[in-house]
Amino acid sequence: MFYDTQTYAHGLPHDPFKAIVAPRPIGWISAVSASGAVNLSPYSFFNAFSTRPPIVGFSSEGLKDAVAFISETKEFVCNLATWDMREAMNATSASLPRGQSEFEHAGLTPEPSTLVKPPRVKGVPAALECRLTDIHQLRTSTGESMERYLVLGHVVGVYIDERYLKDGRFDMTAARTIARCGYHDYAVVDELFQLVRPS
Repeated sequence: MFYDTQTYAHGLPHDPFKAIVAPRPIGWISAVSASGAVNLSPYSFFNAFSTRPPIVGFSSEGLKDAVAFISETKEFVCNLATWDMREAMNATSASLPRGQSEFEHAGLTPEPSTLVKPPRVKGVPAALECRLTDIHQLRTSTGESMERYLVLGHVVGVYIDERYLKDGRFDMTAARTIARCGYHDYAVVDELFQLVRPS
């Protein structure tokens, strides 16, 4: 089959795009507004884009609180979403009234970060402390602006719970990192295989 995304006439009960571009790591983003309000929300359009310096980014469909807060204070934290925290992570995706704490709603505890103001989620195996580099409003190929925002951040600090370090490596199988696979489906990283790049 083939379908044109200008019409989305694929004839399927659900849009397959998010299931094709998958699995996607979840950026569980904590941010603080200029007035001190804290937001915590998961974004499945998230990934890393550079190693030196480390740059990560996420995309928001709409100008949500996380993007608004980050634009004000220029900092955010990417918390690692894991199997053990899946229900709490999902609870933070609820559409709460502005000012209501996602931490409290999901039964989570904020923990101070080291270099940035937004807190990390207490109990996560890893968290990336970021300073904003860019917020891009996305456009179509014809130049039409969309209510979609790509937020890029320079990772200035990395927190790792040492229980998840094994032989000098971060053990994502022990953390049981989760990823979004489209629809209502998720995956757990609990098994790895290795390939060595040809020289």
